[in-house]
Amino acid sequence: MARNFRWAFLLLAAVMLIITGCSSEEEATSASELKTGLSKDEISNEAFKDLFPLQYDSYKKNEKMEDTKYSGSVKRSKFDHDKEPYLPVLFNGYGFATEYNEDRGHIYANEDVRAIARITDKSIGSCLTCKSTAVPHMIEEMGDDYWGGNFNEDIWPKAEAMGHSPIGCSDCHDPQTMDLRVTRPSFIKAMESQGIDMSNPTKNDMRNYVCGQCHVEYYFAADNGEVTFPWANGFEPEDMYEYYETTAKEQGFEKDWIHNVSGTPMLKAQHPDFETHIEGPHGEAGVTCSDCHMPYDRVDGKKKISSHWWTSPLKTMDQSCATCHTNREMEELEERVIGIQDKHMEALHKAEDISITSHYYVNKMITSGVSEEKIKQAQEHIRKGQWFWDIVAAESSAGFHNPQGSMDSLRVSIEESNAAINLAIEELTKKGVNLEEVKTEIEKVKKAVYDEKDNFKKKDKAVNSYFPAQQPAPKK
Repeated sequence: MARNFRWAFLLLAAVMLIITGCSSEEEATSASELKTGLSKDEISNEAFKDLFPLQYDSYKKNEKMEDTKYSGSVKRSKFDHDKEPYLPVLFNGYGFATEYNEDRGHIYANEDVRAIARITDKSIGSCLTCKSTAVPHMIEEMGDDYWGGNFNEDIWPKAEAMGHSPIGCSDCHDPQTMDLRVTRPSFIKAMESQGIDMSNPTKNDMRNYVCGQCHVEYYFAADNGEVTFPWANGFEPEDMYEYYETTAKEQGFEKDWIHNVSGTPMLKAQHPDFETHIEGPHGEAGVTCSDCHMPYDRVDGKKKISSHWWTSPLKTMDQSCATCHTNREMEELEERVIGIQDKHMEALHKAEDISITSHYYVNKMITSGVSEEKIKQAQEHIRKGQWFWDIVAAESSAGFHNPQGSMDSLRVSIEESNAAINLAIEELTKKGVNLEEVKTEIEKVKKAVYDEKDNFKKKDKAVNSYFPAQQPAPKK
């Protein structure tokens, strides 16, 4: 038995060396010994070009990213027929129903945030938080005035005057030493809300944290618009939903918007890649975001660097996957990944369709004179059902970061949306409503959304005379 234990220990040690050993050599001088000569306030990506030409060249590859089956950075609308044509129904009444595009490479962050139709004269500084290298200095200089500052009039002009760059070097590295660092205070506050000590994180922690400061679920605080992460109860979707139903409401935040079809106070999930990864099999095994998305690479077969081409590991499998999965053929492993994603997307679209249907059934409850108590009960199911769908849909890995967790969330979504539909059917039956007619009208309105060629007009097709808009009347 002792011999078996010794071999098990040696095997574990070998695996850990495979996972962590890459950082023990080359990227030449350790960050703590490096002195770049740059100012501590440097925010221009180009300032790092001559000092770190190999890393900078890999960063520039983000300009020409290509798609995998379920991810990519080609600029196109997620409302396109080959993607998600029904999102203007699910987000109806919110900015995401107007324009919602594929997430392009980080290098386009500033360009895209300026062009997106969701940015209006009412948008606030928080909308820039994970787009610009100027943000940490703006927060330091402006304090709480940054979060709620007018995006178009104050925040963007100030960032431009500071000579900012899109997401880049100074967001994750100290310009003087190149040590990894967290530059967004929202992340630190959220981790500390769970009792996690942020004073001395390990290097492995930081290889997650620099990504986790932006690739997360968040909301804008009710009092000052501050970017806030709902993590006090944990990283699981049910933990975050419980936070929204308790802590967030106690602090004045109830909803992101009122749904225009069902009148439901809704939550809009963002991109919870960090939370999903941490709770998934790779995260629990100690594998970091950087291990897969910024693998160590040999340039010209010699110099080893961390790739700054932030892309799908399916494009860099020899560096991202083969280092640990030494017993698997990469072609076989890729098929496994895509198989997981295929099943995930099938379940996602099933949950999506049921969520859409629930909104229209509740719309009919409202127009048929069902009691406010029953309508509110159905809306609570809708709110929860769409949240558990969206927290999966908004995540970037098509289920791969946490396959079982994603499926569990979609199961909850389907259960909650069906609960809203069943309650509506019960109440509409009492009112003598023709349920077959309701089903027919739902299919007709969905078809109208799908058939609309102008993506900016799809949201308008989601309501009609049979399913009238349910936005509250504007305040006088």
